[in-house]
Amino acid sequence: MKVAEQTLQKIERALRKAAAKFPANEETLPLTDIYLQVRQDSGELLIFNDDEQELTRCVVEEWIGNTGEHFYEDVQDILHQVIASCKEVTENFNLLKPYSFVLTGEDHETIADLYLVDDETILINGELMKGLDEDLERFWEELVRK
Repeated sequence: MKVAEQTLQKIERALRKAAAKFPANEETLPLTDIYLQVRQDSGELLIFNDDEQELTRCVVEEWIGNTGEHFYEDVQDILHQVIASCKEVTENFNLLKPYSFVLTGEDHETIADLYLVDDETILINGELMKGLDEDLERFWEELVRK
């Protein structure tokens, strides 16, 4: 799914608004993950904390009424791209680490873990892992032959 630059900027603004809900001057860091919910019919992107309290929302016009079969997969890629591109915001939420950005459905069920923020751990995207099984299998076969 191709999206306009305005859409990417709108999602980034929503992430910045959510980050603003956790001011840097707070001494006690909350323990929460950030949940992003997308509604196909209205095109809304809602951002919640662990307690299902809404932090912010925006409407992505390109998503309104999108009934595509791969909608959530496409949205997952877009959200991951925006989260990764604005690391200065997403990796500096004033939250206790580690915390995650999670894509959820309308009933708050987890669809995908989008991004993990931790000082010591890195969550690897599935695209990076494609073909790893085959590469490892070839490596072991070559090693056994020698």
